[in-house]
Amino acid sequence: MNGWLVAATVVIAGGLGPCLWGAAGGPAGRRVVAQNMATLLLCLVFLLLSQGYGRPSYVDLALVVSVLGPAGTLVYARLLADEIAERPPGIRLLTPAVAIGTPLTVVPMCVAVGPGRAMAKLLVIGALLIAGGVVTTRAVRHG
Repeated sequence: MNGWLVAATVVIAGGLGPCLWGAAGGPAGRRVVAQNMATLLLCLVFLLLSQGYGRPSYVDLALVVSVLGPAGTLVYARLLADEIAERPPGIRLLTPAVAIGTPLTVVPMCVAVGPGRAMAKLLVIGALLIAGGVVTTRAVRHG
């Protein structure tokens, strides 16, 4: 077991459990925010596992999740806009989590893979995750 796999295990154990708990019940706004956070963490786990196991195909999974995750959150936010407006979720921690968690994962991976096509993919994934986090936070906050 290497450091990348330990980091993936920490993210899974420490982050996905609370996200699944939040998505399983409670008001609609909290479920949408938990789904968005779970998407971010899943993408970061794929990135860490790709480096830990030496499988570049996992980076492609992370790329797909980084595109489809925020899109799914926007669809849910649109469909549940009335319920979210009744009880707005507490989303103060979502944008900082995206803004801090993404670079903490992507930058060390960029250093590990070195310059090239793999680094470009990682930077695109990081940019998509940050942009998706900002857009979905605004969508959930403003309905």
